[in-house]
Amino acid sequence: MPSTTHRAIEAVWRIESAKIIACVARLTRDIGLAEELAQEALVAAMEHWPGSGVPDNPAAWLMTTAKNRALDHLRRDKLLRSKHEELAHDLDALQASVVPDFVDALDAVRADEIGDDLLRLIFTACHPVLSTEARVALTLRLLGGLTTQEIARAFLVPEPTIAQRIVRAKKTLANAGVPYELPRGDALAQRLASVLEVVYLIYNEGYTATAGEDWMRPALCGEAQRLARILAELASDEPEVHGLAALLELQSSRAAARVDASGRPVLLLEQNRARWDPLLIRRGLAALERAEALGPSPGPYALQASIAACHARARSADETDWPRIAALYGALAQRAPSPVVELNRAVAVAMAFGPVAGLVIVDALRDEPSLKTYHWLPSVRGDLLAKLGRDAEAREEFERAAGLARNAREREMLLERANALS
Repeated sequence: MPSTTHRAIEAVWRIESAKIIACVARLTRDIGLAEELAQEALVAAMEHWPGSGVPDNPAAWLMTTAKNRALDHLRRDKLLRSKHEELAHDLDALQASVVPDFVDALDAVRADEIGDDLLRLIFTACHPVLSTEARVALTLRLLGGLTTQEIARAFLVPEPTIAQRIVRAKKTLANAGVPYELPRGDALAQRLASVLEVVYLIYNEGYTATAGEDWMRPALCGEAQRLARILAELASDEPEVHGLAALLELQSSRAAARVDASGRPVLLLEQNRARWDPLLIRRGLAALERAEALGPSPGPYALQASIAACHARARSADETDWPRIAALYGALAQRAPSPVVELNRAVAVAMAFGPVAGLVIVDALRDEPSLKTYHWLPSVRGDLLAKLGRDAEAREEFERAAGLARNAREREMLLERANALS
């Protein structure tokens, strides 16, 4: 049935599109053109497969078709002659990979070439010349295989806005002459930070949605995890890559316990830990061990993963090692200082040493400009005041937090806490 075939095409495209775009971009040196040619291969599959059936190796079929489109484009525009020396090696490899039955095309491309191509694509899509919003949109489009509509729905942004961001991002990369290559030396470390930041932001938006009706967006979490796993394979010597992978695996292990049957938030200390995913915990702890072995001084992602590991290792909320978590937040505040980190440290200090100690830190943040509209500041303060028996003040803080919250589920939860103190 065509519908079954189309679902198969969508599944293969979601998994393989980044590799296909990356390989074609190596030939064309143009990300926008590479995506167009890959899309042409997708259209060809949608035209041919319903009648001929899904090939034995659908990924190879798409890869070969896209690369043939690239070769046709290069010939048509006479780029072969003008760039003969530059493209000779790639084109020889391309022609050698074209086989009539489309079955063995991927075998003709070395695994390390695919890895290098993916790294080039990741580092180009996350180039600092682009705004953070553009990097996120372009990364989800090229590497996540998400449609413009899916990205817009995930971030509650109009579809034309996302489409414009993606188009502008491609033009910006082209106009800036950003080379399609892996950075070296100091440039690699700088660009890697940008890549990890984008994956981290995508995950955070999925883990706790900024706005909308749902507290979590699992699809975004899944895409970020997939990207982190790819990076861990391709940049295996970088400790912070494994630190980020560990953090996302450990955080995701709690996903099933973070909402109840109605989709309402369940806070960490109230979660049923039997619902935490043991496989993801094992994967996260293994990635954290790898990060610690590679880097004697843990970076921000490894430190956050260590905090998540403290929760994962505790069989119950009462067994949580809060003094260690407070110390880890202190180290994180020194390594990557920010008001949000300090607010999280306040929570850990309160759990370890009492609500008064935590409240001192929170009160020092009340005049912080960047937290003026951050609803978790009054929420945390309300929680500490409630523990101290100052119910009227706590209720005011929860009501203020609810007024600032843009996510419907969070707003409901905060108003419930306020009403409970009436």
